[in-house]
Amino acid sequence: MICFINGELGDEVSYQDNDLIIRPITNDDLSRLWELIYKEDSPEWKKWDAPYYEHNSISYEEFLCQKDDYVDNERRWAIEVNGLVIGTVGYYWEHKPSLWLEMGIVIYDPHYWNGGYGKKVIKLWINHLFHTLPLVRVGYTTWSGNMRMIKVGEGLGMKEEARLRKVRYYNGKYYDSVRMGLLREEWENNHIFHEEV
Repeated sequence: MICFINGELGDEVSYQDNDLIIRPITNDDLSRLWELIYKEDSPEWKKWDAPYYEHNSISYEEFLCQKDDYVDNERRWAIEVNGLVIGTVGYYWEHKPSLWLEMGIVIYDPHYWNGGYGKKVIKLWINHLFHTLPLVRVGYTTWSGNMRMIKVGEGLGMKEEARLRKVRYYNGKYYDSVRMGLLREEWENNHIFHEEV
């Protein structure tokens, strides 16, 4: 079951699909997020999320200096399953004047990979973005080494809009950069917007 939940704190919103919830990040989430994202130099998730970019561990105190990028930030939310934060979903502006944004998801905890959570999260996030912003398109960029992300997009009706061949170098091999996208009318024709409950 998928539902929209009004929060108790006024305009706070979250979305739920059975045991999965996406919601704004709170101060209480910071310790868990630091552990998932920055505690290690080479976490398992980094092998799939843009591994061609360097990733370094930082102390919890250093992470707290970035808390404004996380807590109550409309552009980055927590992914929670059965009360445990397992990742984040978000967006950034590629070109705000033309309302061109790109979204992203990382499920940091490998115990929750291959369980269908990524597809559920992106579906909820797309609904949220189309409900709250006057967008005509949503999309994300991944790399050809992450076939799961390409399959998730295809499963939600996204189109491969661009493929830049052999521009990502990782572990001695070149990969393509792949941009997936979906127009509002395509989403509305293929998915029912979720009603408030």
